[in-house]
Amino acid sequence: MSSRLTPRGIRILFTGLSAFPLTPLRNDAVDEASFSALVNRLAESEVDSIAVLGSTGSYAYLSPDERRRVVRLAAANAGSKPLIVGVGALRTSDVLANVRCAEDAGAAGILLAPVSYQALTDDDVFGLFSDVTGATDVPVIVYDNPGTTHFTFSTELYGRIAELPGIASIKIPPVSAAARARIDEVRAVVPESVTLGISGDAAAAHGLSAGCDAWYSAVAGTLPEPAVRITRAVAENRPNDAAAESTRLSPLWELFAEHGSVRVIAAVAEHLGLVPQSCLPLPVRGLDAVDRRRVAGVVEELALA
Repeated sequence: MSSRLTPRGIRILFTGLSAFPLTPLRNDAVDEASFSALVNRLAESEVDSIAVLGSTGSYAYLSPDERRRVVRLAAANAGSKPLIVGVGALRTSDVLANVRCAEDAGAAGILLAPVSYQALTDDDVFGLFSDVTGATDVPVIVYDNPGTTHFTFSTELYGRIAELPGIASIKIPPVSAAARARIDEVRAVVPESVTLGISGDAAAAHGLSAGCDAWYSAVAGTLPEPAVRITRAVAENRPNDAAAESTRLSPLWELFAEHGSVRVIAAVAEHLGLVPQSCLPLPVRGLDAVDRRRVAGVVEELALA
């Protein structure tokens, strides 16, 4: 699929709203029915693409067999939505095996984070992306998530990696009040064909209004409607409406800041009955009873159910 797209077609593919669903577990195994239903729910929504096995999808906790099964289930339930697959792993050989699985499933893109135990150097990370882009025609998203990988991309490294064939997008961390300046700084070192995608849901409206092309969203994987409203408002040059919708979700963003997005999103999905209780992989235990009640209150108050 990807090899038949023109550079413009690839660029268009990596814009808009990309929804990252949970990979729910039940009794320490992937709950295939719940996961399939989550993906199917997104296929019927207005999100622009579906991204599985990101941080919200708990990829680092899954065995190779579980990951292969998740990718197949996602492909079977994504409908016409482009499917993006996370392929990060500790060893390059395992990354390449994950890439082959994504290729076999017809993935439109792959999401690659520099996962490590030993601290990685810039040359290590560049070598990883060089090895992967040299082994596949599937477009690659650079996944910059220092909160989980403990690796920080420099602007210079963005530029080096973005020159590799097949790099389609860069998923950047949340931007501050100086968002426009930061986005302009990154754009100055990457080819025009490479899109910039904002992560950190609380910063999404700001990042999109400041010039990001895409939103790689944890919240959209479970609550696509408000994320769609934010994305469409920016696309239609209604930044104040996007900001207002994001402000309406402030109680959710506050919970994210306290507990991390995956624990909160899991609690939201559990409250809505979309996934089983205690759906995260141990030792990640999710929220306690007090904070679960807070999440339930936020969902009901914001009419997100």
